Amino acid sequence: MLKLKEVHVKYGHYTAVKDATIEVESGEIIVLLGANGAGKSTLFRAISGLQRVASGSISFFDEPIHSLSADRIVQKGIVQCAEGRKLFPQMTVHENLQLGAFVHKRKKEQIKETMNHVYELFPILKDKDTHAAGSLSGGQQQMLAIGRALMAKPKLMMLDEPSIGLAPLIVEQMFNIIETINKEGTTILLAEQNANAALKIADKGYVFESGSIVLSGTSEELMSNEKVKKAYIGA
Repeated sequence: MLKLKEVHVKYGHYTAVKDATIEVESGEIIVLLGANGAGKSTLFRAISGLQRVASGSISFFDEPIHSLSADRIVQKGIVQCAEGRKLFPQMTVHENLQLGAFVHKRKKEQIKETMNHVYELFPILKDKDTHAAGSLSGGQQQMLAIGRALMAKPKLMMLDEPSIGLAPLIVEQMFNIIETINKEGTTILLAEQNANAALKIADKGYVFESGSIVLSGTSEELMSNEKVKKAYIGA
């Protein structure tokens, strides 16, 4: 589905991602583990078309996408839910969700159907449909950010640190929802520092350090790896 081959991403003379080779198959949940500054968000920006790759290739269903604009990549079916949510705080929940469908030319009935599905996943958003996004709690804002991404009907959803700043109970709910979205047919690429929660729902994972992939394997292999335990799980 998604293939990155020897991808390098630079900011000026600084190389933020080095030689990243990643493969995501349809239906999987893949987690990218790593501390802040490890290169996960930069890689997401490159996949989304927000940051040009310096070298290497990115393909989606065997079609090169690393030279496409961000809106064309969304139209292909890749949608990013950015770290920090990036909502429009003065706009209502309903208006934020509508913007998620903006890039696609779809009928009003289709948009309404998708929105109803988002409300089924996140009933609190339906209750707060007319509230300003900035008035929501942190967990509710994260739900709205994921809901807005779902409005674009993604084939692949990239979630950048969805658990950051959330209470443990909300984190558990969030990962249950991510698992549900995946079971409904959306492939997930997840960047997380919460390795314990992420690896419980993931099929495979990659560990980033200083812009490079230093480990990869199935979720079971990474959960049992001593380096991953010490660095990310606290065992």
